[in-house]
Amino acid sequence: MKPWVLLRGLTRETHHWGPFPDRLFAALGERGGCLDLPGNGELNGLPSPTCVTDMVVSARQALHALGHRPPYRLLAMSLGGMVATQWAQQHPQEVDRLVLINTSMRPHSRLTQRLRPQRWPELLAIAHRWHQPEAVEARIHRLTCERRDGMADDVARWSERRRHAPVSAANALRQLWAAARFRAAATAPPCPVLLLSSAHDRLVNPVCTAQVARAWQASHRQHPWAGHDLPHDDAEWVVQQVALWHAGHTEWPATPPWGSETISGR
Repeated sequence: MKPWVLLRGLTRETHHWGPFPDRLFAALGERGGCLDLPGNGELNGLPSPTCVTDMVVSARQALHALGHRPPYRLLAMSLGGMVATQWAQQHPQEVDRLVLINTSMRPHSRLTQRLRPQRWPELLAIAHRWHQPEAVEARIHRLTCERRDGMADDVARWSERRRHAPVSAANALRQLWAAARFRAAATAPPCPVLLLSSAHDRLVNPVCTAQVARAWQASHRQHPWAGHDLPHDDAEWVVQQVALWHAGHTEWPATPPWGSETISGR
């Protein structure tokens, strides 16, 4: 059986997936796991690579050390989506299928689309308070999540993770530099690809995903109210989309099975 491998984004780690991985693997009836990128999570003591290609090297080595052999099924978001894309393009025999969530990359989108200019002051404020866990995590939550009903619990849990496995400011900058430099190959990955985006992504313009989908002629579904952290805001919707696509459906509903009343506190 081909295992699923989940990759998170900039300065985020395995624990930030929350209950999403278990729900996904149960719905698919398949096995899988999550990887931290160097500098994040349990790998926070390592220097983050300054290029996405080196992040791919690290991920492949980690899976090999754990005894997992390709091909893999990759699901990744944001910076993790760049790593997964590079992996699928550089080592196509190792990637069976690819799910990308709210990612962006050259040459398909501009810098101002990949990181909204109106959010740059907020990112500077986060950098200024980098060593204040609650303040930073509250700002990250407001920036990346539209579902606010569990915000207090989220911030408390994420702050505890930040204290347990802090990402250094240097590693955050190294990851940001790697993301800014990344440029995908001109040709689409040869494996099946599903792209998911959020209409209310405050960090990355959702047009980035649409432009990748158009260039690659890949399946694309957009969530109508979620933020950048789509698996946080509506894990069940993501699971539904992946399960239907994985089962071979060519047409399926993109609208969530519930309404906006489930996101009180927005």
